[in-house]
Amino acid sequence: MGSAAAPPPVTPAAVKWLDRAAATPARACLWLTLIALFLFLPGFVSMPPLDRDEPRFAQASRQMIETGDAVSIRFQGEARNKKPVGIYWLQAGAVEAARTLGVPDALRTIWIYRLPSLAGAIGAVLLTFWAALAFMSRRYAFIAALLFASTILIGAEARLAKTDAVVTATVVMAMGALARAYLARTESAGVPQRRRSLPFVFWTAIAIGILVKGPITPMVPLLAGLSLALTERWRQAPLGRWKHWVGMLRPGVGLIWCVLLIAPWFVLILVATHGTFFADAVGGDMLGKVASVQELHGAPPGAYLLAFFVAAWPLAPVAILAVPAVWRGWREPAIAVLLAWLVPTWLVFEIVPTKLPHYVLPLYPAIAILAAMALERGALVVRSPLVRAIAVELAALVPLGTTVGAIVLGYFLGLAPGMLSLAMAPIIIIGTVLLVRFLWRALAPPSGADDLIAPIFALVALAVAFEALVFQGLLSSPFFEPFAISPRLVAAAEAARKEGMCDRLSLATVSYREPSLVFLTDTSLLMTDPRGAAAFLEKAPCRAAFVEIQDEAAFRDSLLPDAPIDLAGRVGGIAMNGGKSLNIGVFVRQGSSP
Repeated sequence: MGSAAAPPPVTPAAVKWLDRAAATPARACLWLTLIALFLFLPGFVSMPPLDRDEPRFAQASRQMIETGDAVSIRFQGEARNKKPVGIYWLQAGAVEAARTLGVPDALRTIWIYRLPSLAGAIGAVLLTFWAALAFMSRRYAFIAALLFASTILIGAEARLAKTDAVVTATVVMAMGALARAYLARTESAGVPQRRRSLPFVFWTAIAIGILVKGPITPMVPLLAGLSLALTERWRQAPLGRWKHWVGMLRPGVGLIWCVLLIAPWFVLILVATHGTFFADAVGGDMLGKVASVQELHGAPPGAYLLAFFVAAWPLAPVAILAVPAVWRGWREPAIAVLLAWLVPTWLVFEIVPTKLPHYVLPLYPAIAILAAMALERGALVVRSPLVRAIAVELAALVPLGTTVGAIVLGYFLGLAPGMLSLAMAPIIIIGTVLLVRFLWRALAPPSGADDLIAPIFALVALAVAFEALVFQGLLSSPFFEPFAISPRLVAAAEAARKEGMCDRLSLATVSYREPSLVFLTDTSLLMTDPRGAAAFLEKAPCRAAFVEIQDEAAFRDSLLPDAPIDLAGRVGGIAMNGGKSLNIGVFVRQGSSP
């Protein structure tokens, strides 16, 4: 009798689920959307407006609706000539749709203004999947999108009414088209049917990106294209090969299409502002950030690399393991185009003095695709215990450090944790400890690509719990209350309004001038000095003024002796920007509404 045949290898359950989830592009997109919602929705509705950028964007969009002016961008009476109009149109459209559906007080409901960012973040995840399909099988393209979706930075931007999630989607869309053109550069003349849409995709993405955040979207493919062309020249590739793949993007017709999309608003804003928008946006905002540190957001070169290990968790430890494979294969066309997406723009941002973590967010999808490519090739398994230890420690550092840090901070500052925090903290701590053990074994030889699928799913599950803890359990709970000063000032003013039987209160503020206060109250909020606040209250009944304690003496000295002004309450806390301790009095002049 012959020996019995060896049993077939058992496919891990995680791999079976992955193959089912990625069985078709439509099914993969559905699963990625659902997972992204699990990652992005905790805290989306309940987080207060986070100063300062978010309420500035939201307030400018609100004023577009209030004034009916869809061209000029203003914050109260000041022209906001920093970014083009795209995000304001998207936010205003979301609010108008909410008002049509009967959402109460939609103009002052911050989560409605966040909807374009949520859509942009989900779009960036799905476009990462689409871009990755140019490099790898559907299974690992799904992993690339999953790794990107779970990063802290895209999770934060999905919850903020700003430009960066939408801009990231446009960059991924443009680079996905450019990558397909580049990888097809050796094909014979004649463009395959499936690639005829690339010029439309590429130039539409460029146009949308310009309307949302100016030069960022075109800068990434421009630097990538230049670096690829120079690399081909250095390698002495056949002369003119770059013309073939650039030509596939139809730059002549594409530029015309792009200009047709963006020109109408740029002409209108040129006329409306007599050219000052371009002087402020280019000369003041963009070139100012290039030439010097703006708004105290400076850091030395290398800051983005250090921040990556936190902002890109849990992608960061996987990316570290992929570095040797990327280094070995940098001459391969697939890896070369991803490095061209990543490296030149990253270096530009490292050199520019003004630095904020979200500037490099459009480059994270390239890192996720490189990591998934290394996983597909079985190149994440490492023999060195030291390298394995570094990767495992990076995987554990952020969730453990943040959870323990929040517990310690809450203890010393007397901050009350929410119920979700109490539930999630032990889950994250225990889950991280188990993950460390799981990941250590999976990274050791003779493991293969299939053996790492389950640990990556565990990382994503931990990311879901971690984002729920941070954005719902901390930033949307009593823990964050000392920092959420504007909502408590508004609540104090509302209580005073009801007590005084006023239909509404006209408001002024001294010293405390956070944009969130304007957004949560009224565009007409008066920002003044102590004397101006006193005159404001004396002028008519049903008025209130917010006065910081260091200004109260000057404020009281400016009041008439018999002025009917009462201290309705005090709001104390810690300034979100700068950490300054605040004590703000709410002074009210009661009476019947005029």
